[in-house]
Amino acid sequence: MSNPIKSLLSSGTTLWLDSIDPDLVRSNRATGATGATSNPIIVADLLATGRFDAQIEQLIRQRLDDAQIAWQMTDAMVRDAEEVFLPVWEETAGDDGYVSFELDPLLEDPELGLSHAKRVGEYVRLGRQWSAGHRNRMIKVPATPAGLDALEELVAAGVTVNVTLIFSSRQYQQAREAVWRGAQRRNNLDRFKSVYSIFVSRIDVYTEKAAPELSPAAQGMVGILNAKRIWAGNQQYWAERPTPLRQEIVFASTGTKRADDPPWKYVEAFAGSDIQTNPPATNEAVARSDLTFTRQVDRLPPEDVIEEIDRLVDMEKLESTLMAEGIAKFANPQKKLLALVAKKRQSVA
Repeated sequence: MSNPIKSLLSSGTTLWLDSIDPDLVRSNRATGATGATSNPIIVADLLATGRFDAQIEQLIRQRLDDAQIAWQMTDAMVRDAEEVFLPVWEETAGDDGYVSFELDPLLEDPELGLSHAKRVGEYVRLGRQWSAGHRNRMIKVPATPAGLDALEELVAAGVTVNVTLIFSSRQYQQAREAVWRGAQRRNNLDRFKSVYSIFVSRIDVYTEKAAPELSPAAQGMVGILNAKRIWAGNQQYWAERPTPLRQEIVFASTGTKRADDPPWKYVEAFAGSDIQTNPPATNEAVARSDLTFTRQVDRLPPEDVIEEIDRLVDMEKLESTLMAEGIAKFANPQKKLLALVAKKRQSVA
């Protein structure tokens, strides 16, 4: 019987788990995952299960406020996952084995009305704070104007970054240039590692509404084509700037959204190189399948499909629309997390 996960890893893909659930981290590590990522949605969903109520109650009794509790719990769960993947980090000399920690999404909340300069400064301050003392923690910084402008200082300060919320080549290119400027300000590049998280399925959800005139062959392929093009550009860019560790693309948002798509659609499309952060349900579906994965990451769609997508999809509009939605989706889960902590505080009182 075939082992789909093993074949995916053998194709050249690195598999990270899109969760820091302690049970899932251990089980996925056992089946080949070598890293994980976190965000406020993941943390809120975990705290909502009640499994961590004892820890929350202890923090409440220490008179911490809701935000402090939310961040202490996030930090604790990320630390636990880091312990699981630390042997990978040690074995690969810092090339793998990371757990991503997302900085405060409320910095981008329009309701706060922070200036651009204030946001940049906070990203740098918080990135340095939450990375200090962690060998295998990546700091997630969004590819917003403020996030992009914080990257050079963060990387120059030795912070390992995961640039997230990337939808377009323009965002990716700005991110890598800022990261490289920061890297060149370090004393050496021995521990320089960066990754760039390209969101995929959200693009295909967008084009179904924004470009319904796409043919069946092209609809649902825009996210794949976009990510593969960015991946190819990343390969070329860093080949011209060799570093001891790999600077990689993370194929993110790989859970399918359309009911008629197989759950491994994006897993299969990007097999063969760099990193996939797959939701637990996607990894479970892959493991249950009888598929054998082979390298596909450098295989583009047919020329007529590429021509159609380039002609009918306005990538500038796509980026601006998805970034506006993304910022809302970025901030709202943190508000949900804070509300959940407040509710638990009431129950303790």
